[in-house]
Amino acid sequence: MLTWILRRILAVVPVLFGVTLAVFSMLFLVPGDPAKMMLAEFVTNPDQVAQMRAQLHLDEPILKQYGRFVTSAVRGDLGTSIRSRRPVTTEIGENLASTAQLALAGMLVAVGLGIPLGLLAALSRNSWLDVASMGTALLGVSMPSFWLGLLLIFVFSLHLAWFPATGGGDLHHLILPAVTLGMIAAAIIARLTRSSMLEVVLGQDYVRTARAKGLGGFSVVVRHALKNALIPIITIFGLQFGNLLAGAVIVETVFSRPGLGRLIVGGILNKDFPLVQGVVLFVATIYVLINLLVDVAYAYADPRIRFG
Repeated sequence: MLTWILRRILAVVPVLFGVTLAVFSMLFLVPGDPAKMMLAEFVTNPDQVAQMRAQLHLDEPILKQYGRFVTSAVRGDLGTSIRSRRPVTTEIGENLASTAQLALAGMLVAVGLGIPLGLLAALSRNSWLDVASMGTALLGVSMPSFWLGLLLIFVFSLHLAWFPATGGGDLHHLILPAVTLGMIAAAIIARLTRSSMLEVVLGQDYVRTARAKGLGGFSVVVRHALKNALIPIITIFGLQFGNLLAGAVIVETVFSRPGLGRLIVGGILNKDFPLVQGVVLFVATIYVLINLLVDVAYAYADPRIRFG
């Protein structure tokens, strides 16, 4: 098992290398001189532009710049924000808790709605419960998060006054953003759970054997059928958690919540390239590590994977 996990960790190394290369290339894919763009709001002269280029090491050969970028990232140094003059890691640290809270709450909403809806649809195949469950899932996957967020604000904040419309802080401020963020993932998980359960419940001998032994319906569904249908569901967990991190950019903007999403948007609007590069690299690395954990979870869910 340990050897298998080590192989998976080594497989992540080239992926992280590709992530650093893609993030580093952001600075050079922007048309024009990045130094001039970042100084556009100020009265500039050639000396100021040269000073900015030296500060960003843009006057060095590109391979040396990339080596410096990777070396600094490995040490945990993601650069310094041009606007705030503060380390990017400090900016990330101040906003990470809010985004992590929102992403985890969104995943709880997705799992709490998606798996029960999928199970209900699979166990009531072709009934009105199946149609209603999959109709709810279709509705959830069809609504853009920014539109759903505005709709929830209109209904539950402006009309019913149950929840605050903007800001962060306590649980009261988290409910509407979490529902907005988790609905699309819940719909995808529900549809995948239904298809996985139908494949297992309707066609496998061990499920019929468990029923023939007199096991209760709940035990058969949860301990036998659902456990063996988990591989595709675990896969979608990892993918959807990455989508939740990406969707946090929109949701945090709609609900005016502090977080990495608003930090990236602010960096883009202010043309703060070191800040944007650092935050994107951090989020991408988290996404890669989450998928590594999903790979490890495969081995616990299905022993055939680690012994294959």
